[in-house]
Amino acid sequence: MKIKLFISLLTLIISNSLYGQQIPLPANLSKEHPRLLTTSKEKATLQQKIENENWAKEVKEGLILRVEPYLKKVKEQPDWLLSRLMMYWKSHADQVYINGGLYARATGEAPVPTIRFGSTRGISSPIKRPKLENIIPYMDDTKGVFFLNTAKPDSPLEWVDQVAVSGSSIESVNNEIIGLGRDAAFLFWLTGEEKYAKLAFGVFDTYMTGMYYMKEPIDQGNGHAQTLVGMSTFEVIQEKILPELAIYYDFLYAYIKSTHEDKLAIYEQAFKKWIDVTIKHGVPHNNWNLHQASLMLPAIMVLADDNEYTDGRGRSYYLNCILNKTSARQWALTKLMNYGYDKETGVWNESPGYAQSVTSLFMEFIHRYDNTFNQNLLPYAPVMKKAVAVLPQYLFPNQLTTAFGDSYYGDIASSPIADMIKLSQKYADAKNEELFTGLYKKFVGAEPIGDGKGNLPIAIQSFFTNKPLVLKKDIVPANLKDFVTPTFYAPNVSWFVQRSKYDSKENGLMISQYASYGNHAHSNGVAMELYGKGYVLGAESGIGSSYFEKPYLEYYSQFPAHNTVMVDGISTYPEMLSNHPFDLLANYPASGKKEGYFPGVTYSDVYFLEPESRSDQNRLLSIVNTGDSTGYYVDIFRSKKQGTGDKFHDYFYHNLGQDLFIKDASDRDLRLEPSEEMAFAGGHLFALDYMWDKRSAKTNKDYQAVWKMTQPNGNHVYMNLWMKGYEGREVFAIKAPQVKSFRSNDGFPYDLKSSPFLTIAARQHGEAWNHPFVSIFEPSTEKNGKSIVSITSFEVNNASPDFVGLIVKSKSGRNDYIFSSVKEEDVVYRDMRANGTYVVLSEEGNDFTLFLGHGKLLAAKGFTISADQPSNATLRYEHGMYYFTCDRPVVLTMPNGKRIKIEAQDYDTLSLK
Repeated sequence: MKIKLFISLLTLIISNSLYGQQIPLPANLSKEHPRLLTTSKEKATLQQKIENENWAKEVKEGLILRVEPYLKKVKEQPDWLLSRLMMYWKSHADQVYINGGLYARATGEAPVPTIRFGSTRGISSPIKRPKLENIIPYMDDTKGVFFLNTAKPDSPLEWVDQVAVSGSSIESVNNEIIGLGRDAAFLFWLTGEEKYAKLAFGVFDTYMTGMYYMKEPIDQGNGHAQTLVGMSTFEVIQEKILPELAIYYDFLYAYIKSTHEDKLAIYEQAFKKWIDVTIKHGVPHNNWNLHQASLMLPAIMVLADDNEYTDGRGRSYYLNCILNKTSARQWALTKLMNYGYDKETGVWNESPGYAQSVTSLFMEFIHRYDNTFNQNLLPYAPVMKKAVAVLPQYLFPNQLTTAFGDSYYGDIASSPIADMIKLSQKYADAKNEELFTGLYKKFVGAEPIGDGKGNLPIAIQSFFTNKPLVLKKDIVPANLKDFVTPTFYAPNVSWFVQRSKYDSKENGLMISQYASYGNHAHSNGVAMELYGKGYVLGAESGIGSSYFEKPYLEYYSQFPAHNTVMVDGISTYPEMLSNHPFDLLANYPASGKKEGYFPGVTYSDVYFLEPESRSDQNRLLSIVNTGDSTGYYVDIFRSKKQGTGDKFHDYFYHNLGQDLFIKDASDRDLRLEPSEEMAFAGGHLFALDYMWDKRSAKTNKDYQAVWKMTQPNGNHVYMNLWMKGYEGREVFAIKAPQVKSFRSNDGFPYDLKSSPFLTIAARQHGEAWNHPFVSIFEPSTEKNGKSIVSITSFEVNNASPDFVGLIVKSKSGRNDYIFSSVKEEDVVYRDMRANGTYVVLSEEGNDFTLFLGHGKLLAAKGFTISADQPSNATLRYEHGMYYFTCDRPVVLTMPNGKRIKIEAQDYDTLSLK
């Protein structure tokens, strides 16, 4: 019961941000063990469940099968399993030294074997750990470790220096052995069979006694690594062994107390030291904080009350450290939630992969503690409803998430939705249950993960928190538009989305546009992803290898790896935690608007200050919907240095496909010659030297690029790009490093991971503000072909030099006239007059559309739309009916001279009588 209070603690932890009050700590917490996942009182119920329910029986049998082989080995040789722990068996070193992210040395001498530290922080290597069976017992040799060399044929075992070992391979050995011991401890508690306890105790005692004597690791350079390091590994957020040891201890406690009671104080002091270091180190302002809290809480909960320790630091003390007390590197969870979540949108301030992970962690945290303490935290964490409901906004029409920053394309996170459903069911919240069950069925599937048919993981937690999710059959899948909108803006990550026909995987269109704001961002300026014909064609390059290796640092996180514009070959700024958002100047429709908008056009207009070159950048992106299955993208990117001396501006665009063709406006191949101009040489970014086979041609004429993804069925997929020519323009065809944003090649007709990312770069010598990068993109297939038959530009008299005018003609007979201006000015072309940031006039037979984007005037077809303040307004004439919308008051003047003042209104029919 007292432990239940703990969760309310946590619950209130989130509410702390709402009410600004301290969360009262529980007066009495249970002194019994186990207490984390279950209690002794619930054992009989669990045993009955295992007897009667197949899923529970399968989980138990799976645990037994996992442990059984090692029981046999330990029976024959009692130290077989524990002797394979990675420890300082001979030296008994108690002081580890690191050199940044590398193991340096270990000194000192404890009275018992101590825990061997890891080799490197996140760096891969061909030296991998072997299976437990192939680990030398009591391995501790000056030659290093006896591991697999996967760079050699048959991956032989050989002695190598510890620093040569890949990433966390050393820690993973201990994690595996501790996992086996934990399962044995649980089986002892469940069955009472002492064979499990004997196996479990030997491993636990050896490891935890060794940890008791270990000292906090020291960074020899006293650098940033000192603030991150944990007791067993380089990062406190990688201390995944800590909560497993807590569960281990919880289930084995009764055995230890009855057979080795003198050891209890040693184990708990080891836990306390581990917790202290985890609080002392880490990063408070991102996902680390929550990871640290989640890792520490099980260890905190197995401790005794404060008054049982001479320093007064027990469960309540450490709970307060997490829930209420903010320290330099460990914030109270309420402060973290207030800092990280946008209360309006529910978006977490990190890249999509990390944002989904954090929401999953928060919901898991809330659900698991509710399971233990029967305390619902959701009323104290109202933002979590938005945080879960917003997840579909990350999705492209093929239901892969966007992948800007340090992310991968992948499925929507299902676990936070499932946790929401379970909590709604438990607390009879019918409204929330219907909302999130509908969401689950729409975006995850009608059959839940863990459906009682053997789909639950073989893990202890499956009995308690991973119970099968049961979905009510009478709740139907949600409507797509309940969760996904034509535009969506998340200012705390500087991300703006546009969509059209997004309920169609084949014909949907989507732009994902972003700068660099929040954590796990890249140095990418104003970048974008483009969707078409079932694929994220204009894809992100991805993370690369590791955050600590050169491909990530020098290429994948830098401007040339993204669909953006780089200035003078030098554009860059800090990746990871970045503070370089764009300013959203205008857009249509309003972010999150679900209905009452004109569906034919979306757009965004953003400004970005590129800090390295001190350049102004303006990017206008738009989707123009031309039919049930057709449409195209407009991209107008202006860029110039604030001072003088523009050398060149490079527009990069990467697209999936096996072939890239660059042609002139008449479909003749552009004569490209090998070029070394786009390179590091000259004081430019290293990223440029990661690209190869660069060929270029100078032209002042319009030109085209076509990417072809050859499909086995013959219905090949294309991305067709048209770009306006200017004096001083040079066009490059480039092979860029492989796409790393997709975890596998599933669904693709070629091997992404071994193929170059085919790229076009348009270099504008001099400024690119009055000579902007003007592009039209249209995805198409072999079967249906392109819908656009021609694209031309037009000039107007007395307009600012940055003005852009385009005419896009379609096979259907539709003509689109596009006006784009930075300066507020009237421009006239033929019988059309416009004053706006973005104007689209469409004609198709007798039907027409006048779309005014962030403007004051649009006159055509005898009608005039005028406004005192920049407005978004649309007049549509279709099949004899007029339709109108505006977001500010405007005056509509009709062909007969009659003037109508129209207040802001949703898109609807308009009577002109």
